[in-house]
Amino acid sequence: MTAIAHPEVRDQDQQATQEPPAHRAVSQGPDWRDETGAQTAEYGIVTLAAVGFAGVLAVILAGADVQGLLLGIVQDALSFG
Repeated sequence: MTAIAHPEVRDQDQQATQEPPAHRAVSQGPDWRDETGAQTAEYGIVTLAAVGFAGVLAVILAGADVQGLLLGIVQDALSFG
């Protein structure tokens, strides 16, 4: 009785013994065309930029000069006449 290998096992064995075609270069480094996770990284960078901008804005608005200007704008807007 002969044992017959599962087709996937035979394919893996054949792929392991075959050399890559001559027109295909063997990968020596990262594949820069692979964009897996690119959107997640972009969202992370944009979020960090937004948090940094909010921090700078909070420091600016906490200053006494800016608070005085904002208070003057609100008082002018709410005053009648």
